[in-house]
Amino acid sequence: MRMALEKDQMGRQILVLIGSAVISAIALNEFLIPGKIFSAGINGISQILAMLLQMVGLHVNTGWFILLFNVPIGLLGWFKVGRGFTFYSILVAIFTSILTIVIPVEFVAHNTLLAALFGGILTGIGVAYPLKYGFSTGGMDIVAVVLEKTTGRTIGTLMLMINLGIVLIAGGLFGWESALYTIISIYAMSRVVDSIHTRHQKLTAFIVTQQQDAVIEALSSTLIRGITIMPAVGAYRRQDSAVLMVVISRYELYALEHAVKETDPHAFVNLVNTIDIEGNFYNETEQLKIRQTERPQQ
Repeated sequence: MRMALEKDQMGRQILVLIGSAVISAIALNEFLIPGKIFSAGINGISQILAMLLQMVGLHVNTGWFILLFNVPIGLLGWFKVGRGFTFYSILVAIFTSILTIVIPVEFVAHNTLLAALFGGILTGIGVAYPLKYGFSTGGMDIVAVVLEKTTGRTIGTLMLMINLGIVLIAGGLFGWESALYTIISIYAMSRVVDSIHTRHQKLTAFIVTQQQDAVIEALSSTLIRGITIMPAVGAYRRQDSAVLMVVISRYELYALEHAVKETDPHAFVNLVNTIDIEGNFYNETEQLKIRQTERPQQ
C-alpha cells in the first residue's frame, strides 16, 4: 500500500514538474518577454540581464541565464534546505530554462495589458502546483528559504523585497510603464498562487480517524506541531474515533496530507482558515533548531 502511494505521488510530481516548466516557458516567451514585462524572482532577473545585453548588441536567450543562476542556487538548497525539495525544484528550473531556449519568442497577445495579465496568470499556475505537491520552481524560492533561516525574516517579506527590486530596476532601465505592467503581472501571479495553493498563511486541520496512534506518529515524524486529540463517535455507525487538531503553515500542507493519506487512506481531513493564533507556533528557523536538538513533547 505504501509503495503504491509513493509511486502514485512520484508520478503526479513528475507530471506537475513537466507541466509547470511548459507553462512557465510559454508565459515567458509568448507574453512577458515580447511585452517587455518582467516576471518575479530569478526569471525576472534573467530577463533584465538578457535585455541589457541586447542593448549592447549581444543576443543571449533568457533561458541560459535561468539555467546559470539555478546551478549554484541548487547546490545551496541541496545542503541548506533539503534534498527532496531541492531536487524537484531544480528539475523544474532546468526544464523551464531548456524550454525557454527552444520555444520561439512570439508576441501572442499583441496588447501589453493582456500580456501582463495572462503572463502573470500562467506564471502563477506554474508556481502554485509545484508548491501544492511539495516543491517549488527553484530560483528565489530556494534563496528565500535559506535567507529566512539565516536572517529570521519571513519568506513573504524576502520575496516582496526581491520583487520590489525587480520592479525598480525595470522602471529605472526600461521605463516606468514597463514597471507598472510588471506590477500587474506579479499581482496576477500572486492571486493565482493563493487561489490554487491556499489563501492563508496558517491553516487548522481537523483529522477524523480510527487509527489515531498511527496518524499521530506519522504527523510527529513529519511536522513539529502540537496535536490535540478529541474523542469522537460517528453518528451513523456509532463507532469510536478521534479528531486530531493541528495548526500548520501553508508550506506544510502537502506534508500533512501525504502523511495522513499514507497512514489512513480512509481518514477525513477538514482544513479551516486560521485568522490568528496565540501561543507557541514554531517558524522554520525554530523548527530547524528543535530538529538539531530534540523534538518537543506533543
